[in-house]
Parts: sequence; C-alpha cells; structure tokens
Amino acid sequence: MKLDRKEVLLALETITIAGEGGNMVESGAVKNVLTFGNEVVVDLVISTPAMHIKKRAEDDIKKLIHEKFSQDAVVKVNIKVEAQANPNGSSGSEQAQQIKGKAIPGISNIIAVASGKGGVGKSTVTANLAVTLAKMGFKVGILDADIYGPSMPIMFDVENEKPISVVVDGKSKMKPVESYEIKILSIGFFTAPSQAVIWRGPMASKALNQMIFDADWGELDFMLIDLPPGTGDIHLSIMQSLPITGAVIVSTPQAVALADAKKGVSMFLSDSINVPVLGIIENMAYFTPEELPNNNYYIFGKEGAKNLAEDLQVPFLGEVPLVQSIREAGDYGRPAALQTASVIEKVFEEITRNVVQETVNRNQSLPPTEAIKITTMAGCSAVKGK
Repeated sequence: MKLDRKEVLLALETITIAGEGGNMVESGAVKNVLTFGNEVVVDLVISTPAMHIKKRAEDDIKKLIHEKFSQDAVVKVNIKVEAQANPNGSSGSEQAQQIKGKAIPGISNIIAVASGKGGVGKSTVTANLAVTLAKMGFKVGILDADIYGPSMPIMFDVENEKPISVVVDGKSKMKPVESYEIKILSIGFFTAPSQAVIWRGPMASKALNQMIFDADWGELDFMLIDLPPGTGDIHLSIMQSLPITGAVIVSTPQAVALADAKKGVSMFLSDSINVPVLGIIENMAYFTPEELPNNNYYIFGKEGAKNLAEDLQVPFLGEVPLVQSIREAGDYGRPAALQTASVIEKVFEEITRNVVQETVNRNQSLPPTEAIKITTMAGCSAVKGK
C-alpha cells in the first residue's frame, strides 16, 4: 500500500502528547512527515524529555498508522526534545532568585528509591538492590533520606557505628560507614535508637545536605537514596539538591498502595520535577509456603504493580515474593540477597539487572537530569524545572 502524506497528517491530528496541549499537529510537535511507498518518517519535537512520554508518542504514532493504513507499513519516528521558553521569553534562571543543586564529583548515577505509601518494603528493596549491585562489581553508596524513620543502620548491622571525620583537600568531611562493601550515611548514626527526630522541614533538609555534600563518598557507580514514604518536603529537598538520574518506585499489589504509588510516579514525571522513572518494583507479590513450594498465594492481590506499570507506560522491573527470610535478614542486619544460591538472590539479581539496563537506556536517550529549583513568584511558592 502506498501511503499518502496528507492522509497521514490528518490521522496524526487524532493524537495528543501528554503535557503539550492540543493534538500533535496543531501544537506544532509534528515538524515533518515524509512518505515513500509503504514507509513513513515522522519528525517530532516535544518539550518534555521524560522517557515514558517519548515512548508513548512513538507507540501511538506506529499503532495509528498500522491500524488506519497498513500493518505492513514501515514507520520511523524521530523525536527531538526542545525545552519551551517561558511566556515572557526568558529562561527559568532569569525569572527569580533560585536555589540550584549540584552534582557530587565521582558519583556516576543517583537513583531515588521511593514509595507513595509506608510499609511496602522500600528500604528492604533498597538494601538488597545495593548489595546485589556490589556483588556485580559496582561501587555503591546509600543515603538514608528517611529522616523520621531511618532503617539502614539496622538493615546493615551498623547501629552502633559512627561516621568518622576525615580531611579531604583541606576540608573536614564525614566518612560514610561501610558494611558489605556499601557506603552508608543515615541520620540514625547521629541519634539514639529510642530518640525520635522531631524536626521541621528546614532542619531536616539541612541535615540531608550535610550528609550529601559534607561527606567523603569517593568514587561511586551508584548512589541509592532511600526516600521517606509519600511526596513532601524531603523529596523536594533531595531533588533540589541533587541531579537525580532516575527514580525506582516500590509498591505492593494492593489497591491502596497502588493508588499512592501512582502519585509517586506522577510526582517524578510532573513538568516541574521531570525526573525519569526507571520502573516499578512489586514487593510482597505472592506467598509460597515451604511445605507447598509449587503454590503461590496472592495475599495482597495479583500483578497490581505490573498492571500499574503498563498503564503508566513505565518499565516493570520485577516482583519480590513475600518470604520470611527477607524480613529475618533485614532484622538480623544482613540483606537477604547476600544468601548465595537462594531464591531471593536470583530474584534481586534479575531486578537489579533490569535497574542497571534502564539506567543505561536512560543515560543513552536523555540528557543529564538537572536539580529542580524553588522559585517564589507573585507571592506564592512554585516548583520550576530547569
């Protein structure tokens, strides 16, 4: 079948791009359409570099052409990202006084591990991702950013450890505590186990900045940031302080957790934050009793996080079963993924490989993330992306 350029353009008017407004032709996103027999090339310019939006636009175009014209059509979509200018013609940096984050020398990738809801095993997943990355040969650090509920000292059996002071380039810095080849900093190192951290947002943010920038992290392939549940002050402080490479969302399959996980994804992908989501991990996916190893019981629902990932068009990174040894290992201070030749080791190896692959994909297809900045305009506070 020979494709007609005008008919293809007319068909493209039925597709919209998330956050662009109007259809992709009216909005000016479609810059050019070329047809050669049964081949079509669509040049697209969008303002959002988020992977899921680029992928969705490409998939929508291919699906439309295959369904409307021919399944045999060869479709190529070239997508270019160009940031939109502000309505007054100035760039974001010219609008108002802003606080901007900076990269940490020597750290290649910064991955935020988040959950919309507490109690879904986010910290457990972070700890096991970290030790699995280290087993793969990567240099790894964990920043425990859960100021009000730090758990990494317990999970790595270093509750009684304290970061020591070292001099680096004439400046005194904290040396992270090391356990299982993971460098760790947590507010838990500076408070008694029974002491509650009762701080307002600015104090918590200041403590985080000290652990980020006043520490001798050295060379790291991955820094994992264990964020607190929800979407609040700490999240903004972290993303304001650091250029996050990408985010990993942890959820259980139940509806109430998925609703909050969806909000977490929405926060990272919002125009003002604009941090790529590397994918979703489903924790407590199913329970298998020792005496019935071939039986899976879906206590919290089946494949809820996997379905959410498909709905949001973000990668599904894998599922972690509900296994007693994971809880016991965390309480004992030795992450379960360290158990050689175990089911849990294999589970986290697969998930970690997926995280690494999505990080590689993200770094190849998108420019480096820049830290967001907080801008005060017209008497109200707004979050602006760069």
